[in-house]
Amino acid sequence: MEKDIMMQKAQSLMEGITELPTIPVVATRVLELLDKPDVELDEVADMILTDQVLAARVIKIVNSPLYKSAQEIKSVKRALIYLGFRHIRELALTCSFIEAFQGKDGAFGMMTFWEHSFGVGVVSKIIAQRARYPDTEKAYLSGIIHDIGEVFLSYYLQKDFQNILDTMKGEPYKLIDAEERFLGTTHCEIGLLIARNWNFPPEYCEVISSHHAPREATLDPTLAAIVNLADYFCSVRQLDYGGKEWVSFNLADEGAWDVLKKFAPHMRNFDVERFCYELDDRVPEIQEMVKSIFEGIVVQ
Repeated sequence: MEKDIMMQKAQSLMEGITELPTIPVVATRVLELLDKPDVELDEVADMILTDQVLAARVIKIVNSPLYKSAQEIKSVKRALIYLGFRHIRELALTCSFIEAFQGKDGAFGMMTFWEHSFGVGVVSKIIAQRARYPDTEKAYLSGIIHDIGEVFLSYYLQKDFQNILDTMKGEPYKLIDAEERFLGTTHCEIGLLIARNWNFPPEYCEVISSHHAPREATLDPTLAAIVNLADYFCSVRQLDYGGKEWVSFNLADEGAWDVLKKFAPHMRNFDVERFCYELDDRVPEIQEMVKSIFEGIVVQ
């Protein structure tokens, strides 16, 4: 199906929803501050502190195993110093994504969704490191937000989406193919529209739009390929949120693998079986990390 037609269908589905999630006001102001060339770190910290949920989330994530801080970080200012301006924008968008969809259980539970999302983030970062991709944090954050459209479908189109998941059980369907067949669009188009509405950076919009077709990416096909492969690995290693019990894949047959090998020829010697065993060891760690990020944070 033509991409333009699928985008039009996605737009019509979103127009039928009266209360779409929006990026929190404070996060918007933080992003506006970061666009100023002379912004001071104290200004950004003070703005984040006006939203205690956002502040708590930033500190939780910075203290997670992903960032490997040598000492516990207890203040927003220290968190921002540790991150550096380069990654504050991405972390603010990630926290906004979490907050906007907090508590919106639908066809699947949000905790399993976050386990998948953070799992893809972690695995994306690992693959990026091994491929010597220059921005491993961008790979991690791209992994977290790649399925933003799935949350919309699960919550706002719960009945239709549940029917899709029920249809897929035990059948050789990819979720994206089932979405296209039954809805006329997919979570990629839905997610792209949400990301654009929230003013996500172009590279992140592209990953959301093309993580199932990385060869179609034009800005950074390597990033899209990394997230694509991480998504597959998580789907077959207990970090998925339903409907894909049958999934298996042959790395050599994946277009994303061709893209990654072109960027990083040394990856030709990548040991898939060993990597999968390594991921099995990381699954409990990722699940515990997600639990720690979410526990103790109350959304007003």
